[in-house]
Amino acid sequence: MSVAPLLENVTLISADSHVLEPVDLWAQRLPAALRSKAPQFPAHKLGAGFQHHSGGHDPDARLAEMAIDGVAAEVLYPTLALSLFGLDDAALQQACFRAYNDWLIDYCSVAPGRLVGVAAISVYDIEAAVRELERCRRAGLRGALVWQSPHETLPFSGRNYDQLWAAAQNHDMPISLHILTGHGNGKALLGMQGSGNNIEQYRRAVNLKLMEAAGALFDLIFYGALDRHPKLKVVTVENEIGWMPFLFQQWEYYCAKFRAANPAPLRQLPSDYLEGQVYGTFFNDRVGARHLDTWGKACAMWSNDFPHPNSTWPNSRATIADHLGHLSPTVLEQVVCGNAARIYGMDVSKISLPPNGATARSGM
Repeated sequence: MSVAPLLENVTLISADSHVLEPVDLWAQRLPAALRSKAPQFPAHKLGAGFQHHSGGHDPDARLAEMAIDGVAAEVLYPTLALSLFGLDDAALQQACFRAYNDWLIDYCSVAPGRLVGVAAISVYDIEAAVRELERCRRAGLRGALVWQSPHETLPFSGRNYDQLWAAAQNHDMPISLHILTGHGNGKALLGMQGSGNNIEQYRRAVNLKLMEAAGALFDLIFYGALDRHPKLKVVTVENEIGWMPFLFQQWEYYCAKFRAANPAPLRQLPSDYLEGQVYGTFFNDRVGARHLDTWGKACAMWSNDFPHPNSTWPNSRATIADHLGHLSPTVLEQVVCGNAARIYGMDVSKISLPPNGATARSGM
């Protein structure tokens, strides 16, 4: 199938892209009392590691790179700061995330209609987390990223997050759970990067990653967070989506099987939460994409993972045509644009690419 007929008039929004923070961000921006603890990262080298595109750190360069890919807007997550969700020092993590959020606010200010920032939120102190979420919302960020694998003392099954969930609901800030964040598999997998051959890296990259994502959703659904906060939106990010219909199908099967002896304390069926509260991003998932005509059209969100090496850039439109070409135009538009625009409050009419594909500072 040719790309043009399928996507000629479709606006693309990537629901999971990344910035690449300066390696000295925290050494420069942390309070003086904490700078001796600033996280250390190797220097960036263009063309190596995650540093394949200048747009990771330069928003003006990013707009030009987005135009090459035919993408009108991107929802932005950190790169280096993902590993900081595994910090045990609560005060340091809180300060690191505030410094990152300040940098991200400046980055997104270049084109706030196209560069949609997601704040990193430390949740050791929930009252402080709420203040930071509200501060970032006032400054123009559109979502909040918390760890996917919580500290063992702060499981999502508990009530300690309720104040944060309420604030996220009230301020229309979707809560994101991104791969490789927190105190579980992600912490270990990040430590394996560049460590040579290790067969366990495959287990962690697939099996354990999905266990964490599934576990987080289970806790948020079955322990009532989504029932207590019916307008709260939760996004599982970069975990792909092919596993989700099977997971929700099995939850429903066992909810029915155990209804008499051990009824699940839910106000609706598990899959009903996919109609407005639970979302998933994907970028390289043929299995998940193949089933989108029967499930997930209201919750799945396409992404390009730019500027990471896995990115579909600069061939995102061709990839979409290949993976999603079987969908009706209406469902396709939902998955590559409409769902993300809805939950992040984006005005698609103001970010649609002009005929020449340029994304100069527009969509303000």
